[in-house]
Amino acid sequence: MSRIVTIGAAQLGPIAPDESRASAVNRMIELLKQAGDRGCNFVVFPELALTTFFPRYYEEDISKMNHHYEREMPSAETRPLFEAAAERGIGFYLGYAELTPDGHRYNTAILVDETGKITGKYRKVHLPGHSEYDPNRPWQHLEKRYFEPGDLGFGVWRQHGGIIGMAICNDRRWPETYRVMSLKGAEVIVLGYNTPDVNTSAFEPNHLRMFHNHLTMQANAYMNSAFVVGVAKAGMEDGCMLIGGSCIIQPSGEIVSQVSSVDDELITYSADLDLAKMGKETVFNYAKHRRIEHYGTITTQTGVELPPELSEAAE
Repeated sequence: MSRIVTIGAAQLGPIAPDESRASAVNRMIELLKQAGDRGCNFVVFPELALTTFFPRYYEEDISKMNHHYEREMPSAETRPLFEAAAERGIGFYLGYAELTPDGHRYNTAILVDETGKITGKYRKVHLPGHSEYDPNRPWQHLEKRYFEPGDLGFGVWRQHGGIIGMAICNDRRWPETYRVMSLKGAEVIVLGYNTPDVNTSAFEPNHLRMFHNHLTMQANAYMNSAFVVGVAKAGMEDGCMLIGGSCIIQPSGEIVSQVSSVDDELITYSADLDLAKMGKETVFNYAKHRRIEHYGTITTQTGVELPPELSEAAE
Protein backbone atom coordinates (compact mmCIF):
# COMPACT_ATOMS: atom_id res chain seq x y z
CA MET A 1 0.00 0.00 0.00
CA SER A 2 1.46 3.35 -1.07
CA ARG A 3 2.13 6.09 1.45
CA ILE A 4 1.40 9.37 -0.31
CA VAL A 5 2.42 12.66 1.31
CA THR A 6 1.79 15.83 -0.64
CA ILE A 7 4.75 18.09 0.07
CA GLY A 8 4.91 21.82 -0.46
CA ALA A 9 8.21 23.68 -0.89
CA ALA A 10 7.43 27.27 0.13
CA GLN A 11 10.18 29.52 -1.20
CA LEU A 12 10.34 33.07 0.15
CA GLY A 13 11.57 36.09 -1.74
CA PRO A 14 13.88 38.54 0.01
CA ILE A 15 13.17 39.85 3.51
CA ALA A 16 14.35 43.43 4.01
CA PRO A 17 16.27 44.27 7.23
CA ASP A 18 13.36 46.40 8.44
CA GLU A 19 10.59 43.93 7.51
CA SER A 20 8.62 42.87 10.58
CA ARG A 21 8.09 39.35 11.87
CA ALA A 22 4.37 39.87 11.32
CA SER A 23 4.98 40.60 7.64
CA ALA A 24 7.17 37.51 7.16
CA VAL A 25 4.63 35.34 9.00
CA ASN A 26 1.78 36.71 6.88
CA ARG A 27 3.68 35.83 3.74
CA MET A 28 4.15 32.28 4.99
CA ILE A 29 0.47 32.03 5.94
CA GLU A 30 -0.45 33.01 2.39
CA LEU A 31 1.75 30.18 1.09
CA LEU A 32 0.09 27.83 3.61
CA LYS A 33 -3.32 28.80 2.22
CA GLN A 34 -2.11 27.89 -1.26
CA ALA A 35 -0.72 24.65 0.12
CA GLY A 36 -4.07 23.81 1.69
CA ASP A 37 -5.87 24.48 -1.59
CA ARG A 38 -3.49 22.06 -3.30
CA GLY A 39 -4.01 19.33 -0.72
CA CYS A 40 -0.61 19.55 0.98
CA ASN A 41 0.07 17.58 4.14
CA PHE A 42 3.48 19.09 4.85
CA VAL A 43 5.22 22.37 3.93
CA VAL A 44 8.90 23.28 4.06
CA PHE A 45 9.95 26.90 4.66
CA PRO A 46 13.52 28.28 4.31
CA GLU A 47 16.42 28.77 6.69
CA LEU A 48 16.11 31.97 8.79
CA ALA A 49 12.61 32.42 7.40
CA LEU A 50 11.59 35.15 9.86
CA THR A 51 14.36 37.68 9.21
CA THR A 52 16.79 38.99 6.67
CA PHE A 53 20.03 36.99 6.48
CA PHE A 54 21.62 39.04 9.24
CA PRO A 55 25.03 37.26 9.27
CA ARG A 56 25.92 39.46 6.31
CA TYR A 57 26.21 42.40 8.76
CA TYR A 58 29.07 42.87 11.22
CA GLU A 59 28.29 44.01 14.74
CA GLU A 60 31.03 44.10 17.36
CA ASP A 61 28.54 43.79 20.21
CA ILE A 62 26.65 40.63 19.35
CA SER A 63 23.89 41.46 21.82
CA LYS A 64 22.83 44.28 19.50
CA MET A 65 21.70 41.56 17.06
CA ASN A 66 19.38 39.97 19.62
CA HIS A 67 16.28 41.26 17.87
CA HIS A 68 16.93 38.76 15.07
CA TYR A 69 16.66 35.77 17.42
CA GLU A 70 13.66 33.87 18.80
CA ARG A 71 13.65 33.22 22.55
CA GLU A 72 10.63 30.94 22.39
CA MET A 73 8.73 29.05 19.73
CA PRO A 74 6.00 29.67 19.06
CA SER A 75 6.17 33.30 20.11
CA ALA A 76 3.36 35.81 20.05
CA GLU A 77 4.49 36.88 16.56
CA THR A 78 4.86 33.37 15.13
CA ARG A 79 1.82 31.74 16.76
CA PRO A 80 -0.50 32.76 13.87
CA LEU A 81 1.59 30.55 11.56
CA PHE A 82 1.13 27.56 13.87
CA GLU A 83 -2.59 28.25 14.14
CA ALA A 84 -3.05 28.64 10.38
CA ALA A 85 -1.22 25.37 9.75
CA ALA A 86 -3.18 23.47 12.41
CA GLU A 87 -6.46 24.85 11.05
CA ARG A 88 -5.61 23.28 7.69
CA GLY A 89 -4.09 20.12 9.11
CA ILE A 90 -0.66 20.87 7.62
CA GLY A 91 2.67 20.08 9.25
CA PHE A 92 5.74 22.20 8.49
CA TYR A 93 9.48 22.79 8.79
CA LEU A 94 10.63 26.27 9.83
CA GLY A 95 14.12 27.73 10.09
CA TYR A 96 14.98 30.59 12.48
CA ALA A 97 17.69 32.02 14.74
CA GLU A 98 17.42 30.68 18.29
CA LEU A 99 18.63 32.37 21.50
CA THR A 100 18.35 29.94 24.42
CA PRO A 101 17.50 30.99 28.00
CA ASP A 102 21.13 30.38 29.00
CA GLY A 103 22.50 32.53 26.18
CA HIS A 104 23.41 30.05 23.44
CA ARG A 105 22.82 31.01 19.82
CA TYR A 106 21.94 28.52 17.11
CA ASN A 107 20.78 28.42 13.52
CA THR A 108 17.75 26.24 14.17
CA ALA A 109 14.92 24.43 12.43
CA ILE A 110 11.85 22.77 13.89
CA LEU A 111 9.45 20.12 12.69
CA VAL A 112 5.76 20.73 13.45
CA ASP A 113 2.96 18.20 13.03
CA GLU A 114 -0.52 18.72 11.59
CA THR A 115 -1.90 19.77 15.00
CA GLY A 116 0.62 22.59 15.46
CA LYS A 117 2.75 20.63 17.94
CA ILE A 118 6.56 20.86 17.69
CA THR A 119 7.80 17.31 17.23
CA GLY A 120 11.50 17.84 16.46
CA LYS A 121 14.34 20.37 16.61
CA TYR A 122 17.62 20.55 14.71
CA ARG A 123 20.53 22.98 15.10
CA LYS A 124 22.84 23.58 12.14
CA VAL A 125 26.11 21.66 12.42
CA HIS A 126 28.16 22.83 9.42
CA LEU A 127 28.49 26.59 9.91
CA PRO A 128 30.11 28.31 6.90
CA GLY A 129 31.79 31.69 6.66
CA HIS A 130 33.95 33.45 9.24
CA SER A 131 33.79 35.07 12.68
CA GLU A 132 35.54 38.44 12.28
CA TYR A 133 35.04 41.35 9.91
CA ASP A 134 36.69 40.82 6.52
CA PRO A 135 37.26 44.10 4.63
CA ASN A 136 37.90 42.23 1.37
CA ARG A 137 34.33 40.95 1.09
CA PRO A 138 31.49 42.98 -0.50
CA TRP A 139 29.31 41.64 2.30
CA GLN A 140 30.06 39.45 5.27
CA HIS A 141 29.12 35.83 6.03
CA LEU A 142 29.42 35.78 9.80
CA GLU A 143 27.59 32.62 10.79
CA LYS A 144 30.57 31.58 12.90
CA ARG A 145 30.19 34.85 14.82
CA TYR A 146 26.48 34.72 15.49
CA PHE A 147 25.91 30.97 15.91
CA GLU A 148 27.42 27.99 17.71
CA PRO A 149 27.65 24.60 15.96
CA GLY A 150 24.54 22.54 16.59
CA ASP A 151 24.56 20.21 19.59
CA LEU A 152 21.62 17.94 18.76
CA GLY A 153 23.11 15.77 16.02
CA PHE A 154 21.18 14.61 12.97
CA GLY A 155 17.88 13.28 14.26
CA VAL A 156 14.90 11.75 12.50
CA TRP A 157 11.23 11.79 13.47
CA ARG A 158 8.19 9.72 12.58
CA GLN A 159 5.61 12.00 11.04
CA HIS A 160 3.05 11.88 8.21
CA GLY A 161 3.42 8.12 7.98
CA GLY A 162 7.13 8.29 7.26
CA ILE A 163 10.54 9.09 8.73
CA ILE A 164 11.69 12.70 8.32
CA GLY A 165 15.13 14.19 8.91
CA MET A 166 16.21 17.85 9.00
CA ALA A 167 19.26 19.82 7.90
CA ILE A 168 20.06 23.47 7.18
CA CYS A 169 21.81 25.14 4.22
CA ASN A 170 25.55 24.30 4.26
CA ASP A 171 24.76 20.91 5.81
CA ARG A 172 23.53 19.87 2.36
CA ARG A 173 27.09 19.94 0.98
CA TRP A 174 28.38 17.28 3.41
CA PRO A 175 27.66 13.58 2.76
CA GLU A 176 27.71 12.79 6.49
CA THR A 177 24.52 14.83 6.88
CA TYR A 178 22.44 12.53 4.72
CA ARG A 179 24.21 9.29 5.61
CA VAL A 180 23.63 9.63 9.35
CA MET A 181 19.93 10.26 8.84
CA SER A 182 19.68 7.53 6.21
CA LEU A 183 21.24 5.04 8.62
CA LYS A 184 18.43 6.00 10.98
CA GLY A 185 15.86 5.23 8.28
CA ALA A 186 15.14 8.71 6.87
CA GLU A 187 12.79 8.63 3.90
CA VAL A 188 12.43 12.41 3.56
CA ILE A 189 15.19 14.92 4.31
CA VAL A 190 14.10 18.56 4.43
CA LEU A 191 16.31 21.65 4.52
CA GLY A 192 16.15 25.38 4.07
CA TYR A 193 18.92 27.61 2.73
CA ASN A 194 20.00 31.23 2.14
CA THR A 195 22.79 31.01 -0.45
CA PRO A 196 24.42 34.07 -2.11
CA ASP A 197 25.00 33.82 -5.85
CA VAL A 198 28.62 34.93 -5.35
CA ASN A 199 31.31 33.14 -3.34
CA THR A 200 33.01 36.00 -1.45
CA SER A 201 35.81 33.85 0.00
CA ALA A 202 37.35 32.73 -3.31
CA PHE A 203 36.72 32.91 -7.03
CA GLU A 204 34.00 30.57 -8.25
CA PRO A 205 32.22 30.82 -11.62
CA ASN A 206 28.71 32.07 -10.96
CA HIS A 207 26.95 29.19 -12.71
CA LEU A 208 28.46 26.71 -10.25
CA ARG A 209 26.45 28.15 -7.37
CA MET A 210 23.18 26.65 -8.64
CA PHE A 211 24.89 23.61 -10.14
CA HIS A 212 26.45 22.61 -6.81
CA ASN A 213 23.23 23.46 -4.96
CA HIS A 214 21.32 20.87 -6.96
CA LEU A 215 24.20 18.44 -7.39
CA THR A 216 24.68 17.89 -3.66
CA MET A 217 21.00 17.34 -2.99
CA GLN A 218 20.33 15.15 -6.02
CA ALA A 219 23.38 12.94 -5.54
CA ASN A 220 22.65 12.41 -1.86
CA ALA A 221 18.96 11.75 -2.50
CA TYR A 222 20.05 8.91 -4.77
CA MET A 223 22.90 7.55 -2.63
CA ASN A 224 20.68 7.53 0.47
CA SER A 225 17.43 6.59 -1.26
CA ALA A 226 15.41 9.44 0.22
CA PHE A 227 13.31 12.36 -0.92
CA VAL A 228 15.18 15.63 -0.43
CA VAL A 229 13.29 18.93 -0.24
CA GLY A 230 15.49 22.04 -0.47
CA VAL A 231 13.83 25.42 0.00
CA ALA A 232 15.46 28.83 -0.48
CA LYS A 233 15.06 32.36 0.63
CA ALA A 234 15.80 33.97 -2.71
CA GLY A 235 16.16 37.21 -4.66
CA MET A 236 17.93 40.51 -4.09
CA GLU A 237 18.05 40.94 -0.31
CA ASP A 238 19.53 44.28 0.72
CA GLY A 239 22.05 44.27 -2.13
CA CYS A 240 22.93 40.57 -1.93
CA MET A 241 21.45 38.20 -4.49
CA LEU A 242 20.30 34.89 -3.02
CA ILE A 243 19.87 31.96 -5.38
CA GLY A 244 16.49 30.30 -5.63
CA GLY A 245 16.29 26.87 -7.15
CA SER A 246 13.97 25.43 -4.49
CA CYS A 247 13.11 21.90 -5.48
CA ILE A 248 11.72 18.52 -4.53
CA ILE A 249 13.91 15.54 -5.40
CA GLN A 250 12.82 11.91 -5.38
CA PRO A 251 14.99 8.96 -4.28
CA SER A 252 16.14 8.34 -7.86
CA GLY A 253 17.97 11.68 -7.68
CA GLU A 254 15.60 13.32 -10.17
CA ILE A 255 14.09 16.75 -9.55
CA VAL A 256 10.33 16.30 -9.73
CA SER A 257 9.32 19.90 -8.99
CA GLN A 258 11.26 23.17 -9.11
CA VAL A 259 10.46 26.86 -8.70
CA SER A 260 10.52 29.25 -11.64
CA SER A 261 11.21 32.51 -9.77
CA VAL A 262 13.16 34.14 -6.94
CA ASP A 263 9.97 35.37 -5.27
CA ASP A 264 7.47 33.88 -2.82
CA GLU A 265 6.46 30.71 -4.63
CA LEU A 266 4.93 27.37 -3.69
CA ILE A 267 5.67 24.16 -5.55
CA THR A 268 4.10 20.83 -4.64
CA TYR A 269 4.56 17.13 -5.25
CA SER A 270 2.63 14.07 -4.11
CA ALA A 271 5.46 11.87 -2.88
CA ASP A 272 5.04 8.12 -2.54
CA LEU A 273 7.29 7.40 0.43
CA ASP A 274 7.47 3.76 -0.59
CA LEU A 275 9.77 4.84 -3.42
CA ALA A 276 12.50 5.13 -0.78
CA LYS A 277 12.31 1.39 -0.20
CA MET A 278 13.78 0.34 -3.54
CA GLY A 279 17.24 1.82 -2.96
CA LYS A 280 17.29 0.96 0.73
CA GLU A 281 16.43 -2.68 0.00
CA THR A 282 18.60 -3.19 -3.11
CA VAL A 283 21.48 -1.00 -4.34
CA PHE A 284 22.02 0.77 -1.00
CA ASN A 285 21.03 -2.02 1.35
CA TYR A 286 23.41 -1.21 4.17
CA ALA A 287 23.05 -4.54 5.97
CA LYS A 288 23.92 -6.49 2.83
CA HIS A 289 26.44 -4.30 1.06
CA ARG A 290 28.02 -1.79 3.47
CA ARG A 291 31.27 -3.51 4.48
CA ILE A 292 32.72 -1.49 7.35
CA GLU A 293 34.88 -4.45 8.37
CA HIS A 294 36.87 -4.09 5.13
CA TYR A 295 37.49 -0.34 5.41
CA GLY A 296 40.63 -1.06 7.43
CA THR A 297 42.12 -3.06 4.55
CA ILE A 298 41.29 -0.31 2.10
CA THR A 299 42.87 2.40 4.24
CA THR A 300 45.99 0.29 4.83
CA GLN A 301 46.43 -0.01 1.09
CA THR A 302 45.97 3.71 0.48
CA GLY A 303 47.86 4.95 3.54
CA VAL A 304 44.81 6.83 4.86
CA GLU A 305 44.33 6.60 8.60
CA LEU A 306 41.01 5.11 9.64
CA PRO A 307 38.84 7.18 12.03
CA PRO A 308 38.62 5.67 15.56
CA GLU A 309 34.97 4.67 15.25
CA LEU A 310 35.67 2.75 12.06
CA SER A 311 38.87 1.25 13.46
CA GLU A 312 36.82 -0.27 16.28
CA ALA A 313 34.19 -1.55 13.87
CA ALA A 314 36.83 -3.15 11.67
CA GLU A 315 38.45 -5.11 14.52
